[in-house]
Amino acid sequence: MTVVLDAGALVAIQRGDRMLIAALKAELEAGRVPLTHGGVVGQVWRGGSGRQARLARAIGGVDVRAIDDDLGRRAGVLLGRAGRADVIDAALVLLATDGDEIYTSDVDDLKPLAAACGKLLDLVGV
Repeated sequence: MTVVLDAGALVAIQRGDRMLIAALKAELEAGRVPLTHGGVVGQVWRGGSGRQARLARAIGGVDVRAIDDDLGRRAGVLLGRAGRADVIDAALVLLATDGDEIYTSDVDDLKPLAAACGKLLDLVGV
């Protein structure tokens, strides 16, 4: 199982959400690296200094993947299949594998994407 983070999760970390910070720490201590992609980081990153110092530290321990041509095309196909429009959400769901936990503020947006690609994901609201 991998912990996958969306923008809402990164904002929660930035705000000091103890539950999420503890979950990330537990993952790292267990030798597992949380996962996200650069589009998610772009949604929340505003420079990293000052008020984003906590977020900058957290991202340093996260596997941040690129949205390359292949992932972008697969995300577009998934969006068409699910009748959705957010490529950032679609790419995040595609990075996850069965049994992963996605920490998100958009559970209702991710559910149809997970269903459309047949993945069994634990969507954890933050």
